Amino acid sequence: MAYFINKKKEKIHYKSLKGKSPGIIFIHGLNSDMSGQKAISVEKYAKKNKLHFIRFECRGHGKSSGKFEDFTISDWKKDLIDVIDNIAKGPQILVGSSMGGWLMFLAAKARSSRIAGMVGLAAAPDYIDGFYNDLSNKKKEELNKKGFIKYSSYGFSYLVKKKYIIDGRKNKILNKEFKWNKPLILIQGLKDNVVKSDIPEKIVKKVKGNQIQIKLLKNSDHRLSEPFDLKVINESIASAIKKS
Repeated sequence: MAYFINKKKEKIHYKSLKGKSPGIIFIHGLNSDMSGQKAISVEKYAKKNKLHFIRFECRGHGKSSGKFEDFTISDWKKDLIDVIDNIAKGPQILVGSSMGGWLMFLAAKARSSRIAGMVGLAAAPDYIDGFYNDLSNKKKEELNKKGFIKYSSYGFSYLVKKKYIIDGRKNKILNKEFKWNKPLILIQGLKDNVVKSDIPEKIVKKVKGNQIQIKLLKNSDHRLSEPFDLKVINESIASAIKKS
């Protein structure tokens, strides 16, 4: 394990494997980290195939610097771009889980020449409006008055600041067409109760390209961490590499 020190002298925790191009970067989800089953499975795939690989933790997550509530989508996008610019070498396949899928698209727009393909795992671009709309009126009032709220979801409890909502809205990618003529594979579980199963369709309506696939997994949930899910993820990465 290692740390990248950014321009603000903050630490980004990461692990990398040396190998061939294109490399693979795994991007975790909201309030997650780089030690989940999907990240480890993709690392094993990279190691087996002698591919360069990086998994890392956005600031406010895992062993990286800071508290979760002090950061925004723009900050986490910057973390991913720092990894691409300073740790990764050559073309990369981005594998983004949930919120990591949003960061994946933002980085692909910002560093399109470096990104050879994308694999979204229950990718959740632009989720911020849905998040805000689902808050109770009482929570919305509290957020506007205090500037923050305590939010609980799926066993996690954390602080959410108003700036997180405002910044998220500035980072939308589905409000206009996005040209992408490289591989994009979106994997979605139909039993996902976090990201709705119509999200991949909404994404492909805005992303214009001829190498786009949606894979719907009938019995899979948001975690996409069962053996069958992990197999589909690795096969999708192999397909993206072959076509890149």
